[in-house]
Amino acid sequence: MLDLKTAKIAVIGLGYVGLPLAVEFGKKRSVLGFDINQNRIKALQAGHDSTLEVEDQVLQQSTNLTFSSNAQDLLSCDIYIVTVPTPIDESNAPDLTPLRKASAMLASVIRPNNLVIYESTVYPGATEEVCIPIIEKGSGLRFNIDFYAGYSPERINPGDKVNTLTKIKKITSGSTPEIAKFVDDLYGSIITAGTHSASSIKVAEAAKVIENTQRDLNIAIINEFAKIFNLLGIDTQEVLDAAGTKWNFLPFKPGLVGGHCISVDPYYLTYKAKEVGYTPEVILAGRRINDGMGQYTATQMVKALARKKIHIDEARVIILGITFKGDCPDVRNTKIVDMIKELESFNINVDVFDPWANASEVEHEYGIKLVKVLSKEAYDGIILAVDHSEFKQWGENKIRSYAKKQHVLYDVKHVLNKNESDLRL
Repeated sequence: MLDLKTAKIAVIGLGYVGLPLAVEFGKKRSVLGFDINQNRIKALQAGHDSTLEVEDQVLQQSTNLTFSSNAQDLLSCDIYIVTVPTPIDESNAPDLTPLRKASAMLASVIRPNNLVIYESTVYPGATEEVCIPIIEKGSGLRFNIDFYAGYSPERINPGDKVNTLTKIKKITSGSTPEIAKFVDDLYGSIITAGTHSASSIKVAEAAKVIENTQRDLNIAIINEFAKIFNLLGIDTQEVLDAAGTKWNFLPFKPGLVGGHCISVDPYYLTYKAKEVGYTPEVILAGRRINDGMGQYTATQMVKALARKKIHIDEARVIILGITFKGDCPDVRNTKIVDMIKELESFNINVDVFDPWANASEVEHEYGIKLVKVLSKEAYDGIILAVDHSEFKQWGENKIRSYAKKQHVLYDVKHVLNKNESDLRL
């Protein structure tokens, strides 16, 4: 058995999830942070985190934490924690390529009595059905005899400076009762909010995937409410404020559902459900509603422009924000892109401004060039798409200063008061 105090940890994948985890463990023990992105490693070695999840000062003071993109450096480790992305493909099916590649890499370095813990969100059974066989085949080691596994789903909320890693209760699990106890004790050494030891790896996997599925469905019903209320000429926020006076009414708001978790994870569960012969209805209905909100908001803007007699063809619209949430640089799976495509289908010229997003990343991922400087009195329409702090500070007058005399200001995220915008979701 491994020694909880002396075992060296390697964290595989240093994004929004992996880096904070490596830093926390690095406060107590020797940790190797591994990522195949050499530019990412160089930036971290220089003491800078582009995701802004870890402050540079904290990163620079993490003396027990080293970084590498060389797989051979993993040979010195005993515990491997895998935090690579688990996206979906164009048909909304799980894309386990990063997870498969990480498992194959570990197969080349894993040694007897080593432990592999997966944190990536997957469907129930993926760890033992997909990942473990890859390690067994590549290493020649036998599962639960020569090496062991655990699963502890990540619960990081990108950009959240209140509900940080150590303040969120951690679900843990292991491939044997002894390993389950070891994994629970390991995370318990850094998670001040405590841990919950699941009875099996599958239970832990299922718990994670339904967390975001439930949230997705809650947002979907509010989005459907918003569509109905817009047709009825009722302000959605006023309805939610009134309904919210009851103690058990859940405080969700309408909006675009993007990012790497909520808009992706439900498809992992529905994929597995179909594989075992069940076709989910409610989950997929919620996904259809939320996936269509980018197109819906764009259409709402086009209708509002038409009502003001603004010529649609070659109109100019500025979208404020492209990240999937406020005060966060993460642009993964942002639904603002859907909004842009729909507006452009009407031959509208669309500009995008976002002080948080990395311009080169946006151009690489989506082919969109962010504008660096906004022009005064230039736009027929303004869409407040993300609730960044900067936009809140600007206020109505500054935001409208970028529009022509006749224009539409669409506040998708309710950044402004009701009477300060022309249209709200």
